Amino acid sequence: MLNRKSHVEFMVLALEESKKALPHCLPNPPVGCVLVQDGTFMASGYTKEPGSDHAEASVMQSITGSLEGMVAYVTLEPCSFHGRTPSCANALIERGIKEVFVAIEDPDPRNSGRGIRMLRDAGITVTENILSDSVSQFLSPYLYKN
Repeated sequence: MLNRKSHVEFMVLALEESKKALPHCLPNPPVGCVLVQDGTFMASGYTKEPGSDHAEASVMQSITGSLEGMVAYVTLEPCSFHGRTPSCANALIERGIKEVFVAIEDPDPRNSGRGIRMLRDAGITVTENILSDSVSQFLSPYLYKN
């Protein structure tokens, strides 16, 4: 079992992935995602240009088959809705992810906690607010504003 320090270290890697998304992901937020199995880094990805893969889909493409037993670290709550791309929350559920660590909740009213609820309703353990201050500081200029 990983300790909090390990979770923070993996979220730091996800935050570094987020930074790679700029500027091509805009107007979507620059999100990063890391997959880990048994405490070992497996793959990473970030949001591509609009209409292309979000961070979660990007990283899942790099691994074929089930992701059963893997843990995802994502800087922003996975999307719950189908827009130009399918729901990332559904994709994580379908591929068998067992646990998701989320830095911050998505303020977009189309999501805003729905992605986290979908994951939990599917039996996936979700832990929020890992490295949230650093991720918020980086992502806030790119997030939905009322």
